[in-house]
Amino acid sequence: MPLRESFQPEAGRVDVTNSYEVGSGDKLRMTVFNETPLSGEFVIASDGSLALPLIGSVDAAGLTPRELEKRIAEHFRDGYLRDPRISIEVLNYRPFYIYGEVQKGGEYPYAVSMSVLTAVALAGGYTYRADTRRVVITRNGEKVGVPTSENLQILPGDIVEIPERFF
Repeated sequence: MPLRESFQPEAGRVDVTNSYEVGSGDKLRMTVFNETPLSGEFVIASDGSLALPLIGSVDAAGLTPRELEKRIAEHFRDGYLRDPRISIEVLNYRPFYIYGEVQKGGEYPYAVSMSVLTAVALAGGYTYRADTRRVVITRNGEKVGVPTSENLQILPGDIVEIPERFF
């Protein structure tokens, strides 16, 4: 797959808590105020849907938590609750993946404000063959090679490749 120039990973800090779009594998806590039996912890299915009591399946993938609150409130308002007040909190973000010239590549849990260097540290560090000056990140199907820096942030679901250096 060729590298695309249109995708630019964020060099600074991204506010994942407000701009984050939920996706399959995310674990959410939903609170329906004054309706404890409807509240709970839910995981977004592989098809991007969220199975909820009373209203059934709701398309959730690609929405921010605030947008999802509004969508769920609309469903509850349609014949179930008079004035639903919904709160959504992301408990566990979907994992990220790292491979290439790291000691232990694989799937790792995402933490807010995670950088490439943090991801490499979780994977046991670089191998002696690693090119520590650049990284290839695949995000939403777009793949791009960029210079590595301390501020290069990764997001949930990213696939991080540490390439081999050429002598």
